[in-house]
Amino acid sequence: MNSPKRNVFSWWQARAPVACLAASLLLLWLVPTAPIAAQTPPASSLPPLLRQVSFDPQLNAAVPLELTFQDEAGRIVRLGDYFAGKPVILALVYYSCPMLCNQVLQGLASSLRALSFDAGRQFRVVVVSFNPHETPSMAAAKKQDALERYHRAGTEAGWHFLTGENPSIEALTRAVGFRYAYDSQTKLYAHASGFVILTPQGRISRYLYGIEPAPRDLRLGLVEASANKIGTPVDRILLFCYQYDPTTGKYGALVMRLVRFGGILAVLGLVVSILLFRRREQHAPPSTSAGVN
Repeated sequence: MNSPKRNVFSWWQARAPVACLAASLLLLWLVPTAPIAAQTPPASSLPPLLRQVSFDPQLNAAVPLELTFQDEAGRIVRLGDYFAGKPVILALVYYSCPMLCNQVLQGLASSLRALSFDAGRQFRVVVVSFNPHETPSMAAAKKQDALERYHRAGTEAGWHFLTGENPSIEALTRAVGFRYAYDSQTKLYAHASGFVILTPQGRISRYLYGIEPAPRDLRLGLVEASANKIGTPVDRILLFCYQYDPTTGKYGALVMRLVRFGGILAVLGLVVSILLFRRREQHAPPSTSAGVN
């Protein structure tokens, strides 16, 4: 008759390859493929106008909340009106932009659709035009476009599209390190694309560069900006395993933490499996054997 210890050993021996494969797949899933470094041309090779364009990170700097703008309804508002206890996603665009700004707003709405967070509930979106000649009616049209793409009921109050005069625009863009230039020949602006995530106190927490931030980066940026007041325990675990890189504006995996976390999961899985097996064995009816007297 086989002993319980031998049964446990045989049971684990049969399942060890599967457990190891599962742990390996888990680690492969957790550790993303290293991105290829972007090949940015040197500044000297850029046209003179584009040399004036950049996003210069000002992490932890405070934005001037006393600045005044007009919202999409034409009301005079303070920037600080949108920082009541929630993190803010700030996008700097101009509404008559023929291409890039539309892609920025569409990319933001698409990324936010992938989140379970709701605009107006866990965070707010503030879009500011840096063209001082644009009007609230133009802002209202862009807001409507964004809401249609976001396609989530009851979130209209979480999106704010502003216009303003040069002093307020220049003070805000200077505070967040957003440098742009006007081309008098084409009558268009040259500018960078990206988003600034601000804390409820109006401090710069994160920059996410590009036209469509990864939903994971957007979510983790909002959780960090809120000081973990929004999100779930899973977000806390992800923030343990991922770290923001200010040079790329993305969250990257901390490999050693991922390996350690994967090892903990593998050990816990093994312990639970053994405990379940032993419990099942203890509750199994005793085996009977027939013999000859």
